[in-house]
Amino acid sequence: MSAIAAILLVLATAMLAAGLAYRVALWLAAPVPLSIPTMPAPLTRGGAAMRVGREMLLFHSLFRADKPLWVASMAFHLGLALVLLRHLRYVVAVPPAWLVAIQPVGRLAGWMMMAGLLFLLARRFLVPRVRMVTRTGDVAVLVLLLAIGTSGLVTTYLLHTDILAVKAFLTSIWRAAPEGLPPDPTFLLHLLLAILLLAIVPFSKLLHAPGLVFSPTRNQPDGSRRYRRPARWARTLAGGGQ
Repeated sequence: MSAIAAILLVLATAMLAAGLAYRVALWLAAPVPLSIPTMPAPLTRGGAAMRVGREMLLFHSLFRADKPLWVASMAFHLGLALVLLRHLRYVVAVPPAWLVAIQPVGRLAGWMMMAGLLFLLARRFLVPRVRMVTRTGDVAVLVLLLAIGTSGLVTTYLLHTDILAVKAFLTSIWRAAPEGLPPDPTFLLHLLLAILLLAIVPFSKLLHAPGLVFSPTRNQPDGSRRYRRPARWARTLAGGGQ
């Protein structure tokens, strides 16, 4: 079972990396013939870069549009980031001091992440305009994240798993000689659900964060007064072609 879990984890990680690279290649190749920044837009490329950063880290436009949703989104994303940082202790042989220091914060962040997820899931059913555009895949991803969070909290607070065995298994994957998994069905469920999440990320809306970087409505400065973007047919006419 340990070898199967290790192979699945490696394959899912490879799918995540390959899928992300493929999506980025598609975004880079997509033509952007028009200047279409969402107004009010920055006037310089540096300002546009700062705008993208604010959107990615602070959800700036969401804060202005829907503050309850902003609170839930921040709770989920910040909680998830802290939880992922906390999990680094299981793949680093000798955790640095800062990683040891954030362990209590990471445990509390799990509850914050779950609260945000529950709000986002309830919103899909309780808000009519959101319910109209909700697809089965949207709900399935939220349920999967909730299942991962729930199984993780159970192994942390109720059915304590063997942390040393978990770390030995994960660090042994780098050596291509996986050690035995702890005999804990809750942890095994948690691991398999996490593997499933890694595999489906490139094919779901969970890839919206890197996609934001390539969004022309966000990454373009307001340079329409200084630069022209003529259409191809206009350039042809201007050059005397047919």
